[in-house]
Amino acid sequence: MMQSRIQTSIPNIITVSRIFLIPVFVVCYVMPWEGRYLMAAFFFSLAALTDWLDGYLARRLNQSTPFGAFLDPVADKLIVVTALVIIVAHHNSPWLTLPGIIIVCREIMISALREWMAEMRNSIAVAVNQLGKVKTAVQMTAIILLLALPPSPDSTLVLIAYTLIYVAATMTLWSMLAYLKAAWPTLTKGLSRSS
Repeated sequence: MMQSRIQTSIPNIITVSRIFLIPVFVVCYVMPWEGRYLMAAFFFSLAALTDWLDGYLARRLNQSTPFGAFLDPVADKLIVVTALVIIVAHHNSPWLTLPGIIIVCREIMISALREWMAEMRNSIAVAVNQLGKVKTAVQMTAIILLLALPPSPDSTLVLIAYTLIYVAATMTLWSMLAYLKAAWPTLTKGLSRSS
């Protein structure tokens, strides 16, 4: 029954489709096609839109599942990290590498923290908060701009995108500290148990 529900759940199908869009926007970005940047930005934007859509439908249709709760953040991290890797490689700029590293490291740390909190049966403490949602919006906007624009340090729009990615990286650190603060009592309790 659970397997059937996973297969037929509309939100889960949308989440899986988000993962399948990753190679699509990567190929669009790296291949020497005319309009490749806009194509890559379009497919990334489509993937980002499905992030909102699957959550909305899961609540609206009452189709939330443990599989969806696991897969949704995984899909989010996969598309963001993949996009950052190809953008940083293409721009070849230390000014873009630094916020990229911050964002990727934060994603890894928060994933590990969520797994730890789940082991401690206290995952509510690190649920997505309002700051995380704003951070995600700024981050996605920056990535879409960086995908859509050819790398040019003289472009005003590219400079705006760089500014946004720094804002996103700053908010990333801020939200990470908020997560750590919320999880700290459980973390210290778990460490005292292990010792």
